[in-house]
Amino acid sequence: MWKRFLMALSVLIILGSTSLFNQLYAQTDYESIPPEFFRRNLGGPRLGVTYLPGNGELVNKLREGKMDPVLSQFGWHFEWQVAPKGGGPAFVIEAVPLFAGVEYGKFIPSATLAMGIRMPNGIEFGMGPNLVATGTREVKSALVLAVGKTINYSGVSLPLNLVFATNPSGQRISFIFGYAIAK
Repeated sequence: MWKRFLMALSVLIILGSTSLFNQLYAQTDYESIPPEFFRRNLGGPRLGVTYLPGNGELVNKLREGKMDPVLSQFGWHFEWQVAPKGGGPAFVIEAVPLFAGVEYGKFIPSATLAMGIRMPNGIEFGMGPNLVATGTREVKSALVLAVGKTINYSGVSLPLNLVFATNPSGQRISFIFGYAIAK
C-alpha cells in the first residue's frame, strides 16, 4: 500500500511541478517577445592557395595545361550575416568568386555559395555548392566544406579558412584568407 501511495505522490509532485513551471513560463511570456537581430556585411578581398591531391581528372587537366597541382587564388568575398542582438551564433551566407592559375598565365574561374554559422568566438563552419571552369568549356560542380576562424581587431575582420571541395573528378584543399571592414 505504501508503494502505491509513494508512486501516486511522486506522480502528483512531478505533474504539479511541471504545471507550476508552465505557469511561471507562461507568466513571463517569452514566446511573445520577438527576437532582435542585426545585419552586417563583411565583404572584402580574398587570396590563398589550392592544392589538388592525387591523380584525378582535375589534376590531369592541370598537367595537360602545363600546371602543377598547386594554384594561387585571388578574388572577392561577399558576405551577409544575421546575428541575435543579445549574442549567440551568426547565420552567414557567402558568395566567393575566385580566379586561379595566374602564375601560369591562366585564368581559371570558380564560384562558391556557402551557408554556415559563425560562433561568437569567431570559429565558423559552412558548406555549399562550388562551380569551377576546367578550361574545356566545361563546368564542374563540387561540394565545399569549410572551417575557419575570424579574428576581429579594431573593427577589421581577418578571416582564415580551410576549405575542402570534393566531386568525382577529384578533391581540392584550399587555404583562403583576407580582410573585411564591417559596414
